[in-house]
Amino acid sequence: MLIESHYKKMILLFVLVAAGIFMAATTIKPLYIDPYQLEYPDYFGNRISIPEDNPTTKQGVFLGRMLFYETKLSSSKTISCASCHQQKLAFTDGKAFSSGINNMPTKRSSMSLANLLWVRNFFWDGRAKGLEEQAKFPLNDPHEMGNYMEKAVKELQKTKDYPPLFAAAFGTSEITPQKITKAIAQFERTLISADSNYDKYLRGEYNPTKEELKGMELFMSSPVPSKNIRGADCAQCHGTPKMYMELFHNNGLDSEPKDIGREELTGMANDRGRFRVVTLRNIALTAPYMHDGRFKNLEEVLDHYNEHISPSRSLSISLKDRSNNLNGKTLGLTSNEKSDIISFLKMLTDSTFITNPKFSDPHLKNAK
Repeated sequence: MLIESHYKKMILLFVLVAAGIFMAATTIKPLYIDPYQLEYPDYFGNRISIPEDNPTTKQGVFLGRMLFYETKLSSSKTISCASCHQQKLAFTDGKAFSSGINNMPTKRSSMSLANLLWVRNFFWDGRAKGLEEQAKFPLNDPHEMGNYMEKAVKELQKTKDYPPLFAAAFGTSEITPQKITKAIAQFERTLISADSNYDKYLRGEYNPTKEELKGMELFMSSPVPSKNIRGADCAQCHGTPKMYMELFHNNGLDSEPKDIGREELTGMANDRGRFRVVTLRNIALTAPYMHDGRFKNLEEVLDHYNEHISPSRSLSISLKDRSNNLNGKTLGLTSNEKSDIISFLKMLTDSTFITNPKFSDPHLKNAK
């Protein structure tokens, strides 16, 4: 009888445990149930950067999009990520230096947010390793968004909309600074620009003009005057289909730069005046140019590389001793050649990227 009683108790315990597991399984919502399908051309490559602890999901991307346009993240309630990264300008703001909550200018120009899925080092000096780390800087900067993160968390927690959105994205309605930066990073990884005329050309869907073709040839070629080969040598830094390389260069802006660039981060003299190579996609929309916005248009940029490189110890080797003329001291492009290169650069404008409703402000009435 004792054995039978013990056996019945064991059966009952098993049933209760099984029932508990079943109930838990039916009440706890599994995380990351709706993966977001990231679409990009094969020629972009698959060396993408997505942390294991922050997979890209539909719920996370939507939450990140909401937060990207959320002014409650700033102490003045007037500034959001989108203030300095406007979709119509390929997620730049058209200023040499952006303004924060107290109207103080930032140290450097806002960078385009196109094709960040492949980027590993963020900001002009590469100080942030990954998008999650990048998102922390403006949110915690006293001049950009007011170092308001901890208070913003409490305010968002009190809203009707945000706790359910965080629960859908992360499995719990608790809002934390880490979840905010993770969600924003998920949204920013979806900002893929790959439908310009240049992309259509690569897909065999667009026939460039003769000016665009000539500009493309000059852009991709290095000058060899002894063989009568003319080129602008742009591909040394921007030669991939994504139009950038994960490099830092001193591009001859100043012999003694006021902003020492990457040297401030590394402490190495060879990094003086070095800045991250930016993507040239949508470049016609992202003026003014350089880290300090000193060039107002593409013509000024071409003039710089053609005629005004300033020598220095850290000047990138790709800008030394290259000319289209034998024993030339400058690059030596003609005015027509510079015009053709600009025609090619305008091929990189992606109208679908700057109008895609998936990237727009979801707080607006007509947003999708």
